Amino acid sequence: MQNRLDWLLDSDPAIRWQVLRDLSDASPDEVLKERKRVATQGWGARLLGLQGADGQWDGGTYWPAYDDDPDGQPWTATTYSLLLLRDFGLLPDSPEAQHAVSLVRENSHWEEGNQLFFQGEVEPCINGMTVALGAYFGEDVDSVVERLTREQLADGGWNCEAGRGSTRSSFHSTICVLDGLLEFELATGGTPLSRAARKTAEEYLLERGLLRRKSNGGMISGDWLRFSYPTRWFYDVLRGLDYFRATGAAPDLRMAEAVEIVRSKQQPDGTWLLENTHPGKVHFPLEDGDGQPSRWNTLRALRVLRWHEGS
Repeated sequence: MQNRLDWLLDSDPAIRWQVLRDLSDASPDEVLKERKRVATQGWGARLLGLQGADGQWDGGTYWPAYDDDPDGQPWTATTYSLLLLRDFGLLPDSPEAQHAVSLVRENSHWEEGNQLFFQGEVEPCINGMTVALGAYFGEDVDSVVERLTREQLADGGWNCEAGRGSTRSSFHSTICVLDGLLEFELATGGTPLSRAARKTAEEYLLERGLLRRKSNGGMISGDWLRFSYPTRWFYDVLRGLDYFRATGAAPDLRMAEAVEIVRSKQQPDGTWLLENTHPGKVHFPLEDGDGQPSRWNTLRALRVLRWHEGS
């Protein structure tokens, strides 16, 4: 374990502070000291420096101003840049975060309907991201949360295709909304409706063991067994488990198969690989590529297993 920790700590502050918090016996002061470096060193500082004077990254809110990527969805616009800063653990009350977020609040509008960023738009997966970002950075997203509670589907989750007639939930959309509702609850305590919606959506995932169809028990997607980072809007088994870990609740017996899948993918050297990078333009790479040891996946897998075994 110590060799793995040394390897994880030989990295960016965005990873180091989470390793200290989740996998070591470091004191809160040590963790905070390392976390503060995200704003001024490494990936965090580099990404903050790419924000334009107009408050946007790459000239757009969800899509860059010039979408010329033939390989996939570009990941360089404002939404996915802020999601990375949240993943990195940029302290919301830091001067750097407050400056960056104020520029977004004042200047960023959704391409869909020209709404201000923290007012959200129409797709629940995007609104889940909006709530996660707004709650994390201290912005008012109450109206977006209320909309999400109204748009929850009968089977318990959400689907970005609901506006086009879909009545069946999507794991992808649901995990995005769950991330947002959990962040909102951690920041504000939530509302009775938001707390109930989150519990119902968790049950939607758990009834399916985080990976199987409720109707016949079949595997929903083999892609969910290949772990990515950044996860973007995609679901996979590791992302689902890391969400449940973050709730602070005890593991549910229905996630046992998913946990064993994570455990089975550990390599002989104790690491987990990057397996399923989602194609598209990025600001800069965070890993060495698919098939290579991944610090992000190793961090997340180890803390999931520690949580599961500790309970």
